[in-house]
Amino acid sequence: MSVLTRDEAQTRAQILDVERYTIALDLTTGEETFDSRTAIRFTARAAGDTFVEVKPATLRSISLDGQPLDPALLDGNRYPLTALAAGPHELHIDAAMRYSRTGEGMHRFTDPTDGETYVYTQLFMEDVQRVFAAFDQPDLKSVFSIDVTAPEGWTVLGNGVAEHAGEGRWTIAATPLVSTYLVAVAAGPWHSVTTEHAGLPFGIHCRRSLAPYLDADADEILDITRALYDRYHEKFDEPYPFDSYDQAFVPEFNAGAMENPGLVTFRDEFVYRSAVTDTERQTRAMVIAHEMAHMWFGDLVTLTWWDDIWLNESFAEYMGYQTLTEVTLPRALNSVSAGESPFPDTWVDFGVARKGWGYDADQRPSTHPVAPDPDAVPDTASALLNFDGISYAKGASALRQLVAWLGEKDFLAGINTHFARHKFANATLADFIDNLASATDRDVHAWAEQWLRTTGVDTLTAEIAAPEPAAPAPNGNGNGQSWALAVTRDGSRPHRITVGTYDHALGVQGGPGRLALRDRFELDVPGDGAPTIRPGRRPALVVLNDGDLTYAKVRLDTASWDTVLTGLSGIPDALTRAVVWNTARDMVRDAELPPATYLAAARTHLPHETDLALVQGVLSFAAGQVVDRYTIPEDLPAARATLTDLCRDLIRRTEDGSRPGLRLIAVRHFIDAATQPDTLRTWLDEGTVHGGPELDPELRWRILTRLAVLGATDEAAIATALAADPSATGREGAARCRAALPTAEAKAAAWDALFTDDTLSNYLFTATAQGFWQPGQEELTDDYVARFYPDAIALAARRGPAIAEAAGRYAFPAYAVDPVSLGTGTRALEDPDLIPALRRKLVDQLDDLRRALAVRSAVALAD
Repeated sequence: MSVLTRDEAQTRAQILDVERYTIALDLTTGEETFDSRTAIRFTARAAGDTFVEVKPATLRSISLDGQPLDPALLDGNRYPLTALAAGPHELHIDAAMRYSRTGEGMHRFTDPTDGETYVYTQLFMEDVQRVFAAFDQPDLKSVFSIDVTAPEGWTVLGNGVAEHAGEGRWTIAATPLVSTYLVAVAAGPWHSVTTEHAGLPFGIHCRRSLAPYLDADADEILDITRALYDRYHEKFDEPYPFDSYDQAFVPEFNAGAMENPGLVTFRDEFVYRSAVTDTERQTRAMVIAHEMAHMWFGDLVTLTWWDDIWLNESFAEYMGYQTLTEVTLPRALNSVSAGESPFPDTWVDFGVARKGWGYDADQRPSTHPVAPDPDAVPDTASALLNFDGISYAKGASALRQLVAWLGEKDFLAGINTHFARHKFANATLADFIDNLASATDRDVHAWAEQWLRTTGVDTLTAEIAAPEPAAPAPNGNGNGQSWALAVTRDGSRPHRITVGTYDHALGVQGGPGRLALRDRFELDVPGDGAPTIRPGRRPALVVLNDGDLTYAKVRLDTASWDTVLTGLSGIPDALTRAVVWNTARDMVRDAELPPATYLAAARTHLPHETDLALVQGVLSFAAGQVVDRYTIPEDLPAARATLTDLCRDLIRRTEDGSRPGLRLIAVRHFIDAATQPDTLRTWLDEGTVHGGPELDPELRWRILTRLAVLGATDEAAIATALAADPSATGREGAARCRAALPTAEAKAAAWDALFTDDTLSNYLFTATAQGFWQPGQEELTDDYVARFYPDAIALAARRGPAIAEAAGRYAFPAYAVDPVSLGTGTRALEDPDLIPALRRKLVDQLDDLRRALAVRSAVALAD
């Protein structure tokens, strides 16, 4: 199959205008394929040659302007259109297309709970060719008119309002001008909750077996959706550009969600069938906000080529988090009263859960600018690699810094100009910067060069001293005392930051030492080179980037760090605590802070932490990285004991039922960290954690997985659990458990399922891979480390990018932290058969492995 190059796309865009697609899909032809008939009306501006893309199971016929063409001329995924005359044309393609089991193209899923089948499209990047023939590039926008024939009893959803004409025939209203990758169809016996808002039909949909869980949250989801819709209309001059707004929660979805105009698709794990925390509900709300922002950023105005994916993703990420903090709801939600913001602290979650994703990606060999040079994205295969922490988290951080520097009024004025000039069309970075510059006197072009065209993470370091010679405090304040702050920058970007200063609070009882905010002030880095003189005695704590408005690693001065170790949980603002925890995280990764010190800080401060996102983020890093990868083997027993003691302490502190979210987080992590099976067996046998919560499906499978790792369960128990929960997530839980069993037979069977069988769906593949590699099972898995590379390379070549990405992310031997594994992987990068999607994942994983080895080496040297 040929990937589209930027040069080819530019040439084709100069030749063609595409006016309309008329598409007929028949979903009644069997379980393996569906019929796809496409008519494309287009105009050639000049005589010449071009091609159309299609990936059929069978190309039955193709004709141009009524004249039949030879189907045998299809070359991979391209059909040549030679000697086109200038003027209007109509191309007809009739094909049988394969259903997907990997979340690409038209994905087909049969629910094991009730046997019902669902299909939906995911056409991102170049997968539209798996569903219908197309001139598949984002700047050849067109009108799409789709008819669908579906089994009786199914409902069809699409980009526009779908009308049922009887006998399983559905007509979806024609779209305005949109790009090929944004076309969407979802069909099946959906359970739907519908309403109307602002004169438009709104709906949420899921498979029938999840109906009770969607109904339980329907008011919350729809209230948030309506509130976000209204808030975006306050920000944006251009109205919502489509005729309806449906949100479909679909099975085995590869991403979090996809911004199809009028039909956003979400992974259906967002329909919660087990207990979740308020932070997880906030995450769902943020994804809703992110995808709705895309209706303007990406759908109304679309990138011209994939080098500008940040114009889609960075903006949706920034707008999603920011706008969610601003909305209010008409009714109470959990403990939030009507008229208040239900999620006022979304930037805390961004700081602790998303920003590290960007920092990590930006320090790897695979880093790239937020807005890379077009030559760096020569084709769609390379473009796919850039949907990462840089395009999302770093880009959103850069925009947050831009708003802090520019002011929100001018920022919104610039993007509204952008929408007005390019609606239902395409735009580039240059277009956007020009539009933004039209709203301000600031040099936005220089800002873009410094922030969007560069790579890497700046580091800002605080140095505190009394000024020399001693100077009186400004205005005579501070009892004649003063102190000086100098900020050094390792990097090249300008930063507008807030500095927070804190003193020890007096007269506060309980918990670690409390701190009180003394002052916050803004600072430009680099400044004029002179230290900033502040009145009063030296603060106990000085925090750079207080408020987290820029994108940079932070290093505290020595005295401030000493204060943090004893008083971190006493910092009054959660966002400031997130900045400090990120500082500790970065220091561990950079081998500047021993892993044991991070664990000790978590043990001291998490029992007093009030923000659930912080608790979850710190525990996840402590367990998944600090203990499992960074701790040297001789320190592991103590590290695991510290983590278990911390979780047990959190469980004890929540026995009164006052903080169910914190208790749920603690129970989950206690299960995952358990080194002995007794407590877990008791909980599983009794169906509850003592003092709550009762075990729901998620907790049952989590416990059974840990028991499998510990060798404290068997196939019979797994089969019994699956019979009790025969759902899709039950099947995934069973696959994870079976792969985690510490026997040679279980590992061999799991490996065969992953790398030989080729029948696992994307989700069952991921679950099996997650179970296979387990810390403490090295004797069983060591021989598979070297096997991973050739087997994964061959698998990726057979099954394509989605499975390649899953193999690189979940099946990689991450816990084999040794130089031999690093050397084996490094040599594997030379394999000529390595497809780009897997190569990128391996480069990243091997760099993380190299970092883990460096951290362990630093610990060993210190000992």
